[in-house]
Amino acid sequence: MSRLDQILAANREFMRRLPDEFVHPDCAPVAKTPSRGLAVFTCMDTRLVDFLEPAMGIRRGEAKVIKNAGNSVTGPFEATIRSLVVAVFELGVEEVMVIGHKDCGLSNTTAEGLKAKMLARGISPDALHMVEDELESWVDRFHHPCENVQEVVLRIRTNPLIPKDVPVHGLMFDPHTGEIEILVNGYEAVAQYKETSVISE
Repeated sequence: MSRLDQILAANREFMRRLPDEFVHPDCAPVAKTPSRGLAVFTCMDTRLVDFLEPAMGIRRGEAKVIKNAGNSVTGPFEATIRSLVVAVFELGVEEVMVIGHKDCGLSNTTAEGLKAKMLARGISPDALHMVEDELESWVDRFHHPCENVQEVVLRIRTNPLIPKDVPVHGLMFDPHTGEIEILVNGYEAVAQYKETSVISE
């Protein structure tokens, strides 16, 4: 059975057993806007699936969750920033949590190693040449998950498209124990911004 067939079979079984609370017409549907006004930006690591959100006490419908490799932000209007712009201005997000994790696979990856694997799989050298600088600045700069979280928080907080009154927190997650530690408390930056704004007035 192919992976697609496995997914479809699982879906048929899920639909057969779906609790009435999810489909009953008298129940309010889950809204598109996150009920806790929260956006979570994290890594696509498989160990976080069905583990990170429960560890945070987050349930379906409560937060917008954005994922990519290494929870990295590489430009002023790349996909993560675009998602956050929509989340803040269209979907009622009031706070952002950037969550890295220990033992991140990207920290052991190099641009040269990744390019070699891509070439071996038939990716054109011309195609790699087009993205070489971005690939190197992304992969080769990611060596420490904690430093990456702090840098991403700074990139989001200082992005001119993100309001200064949106707290951007930086957290580190342990994919083995589920423990979360604070690296950056976003409330402090917002308080400093508000204080500076009052003084400048």
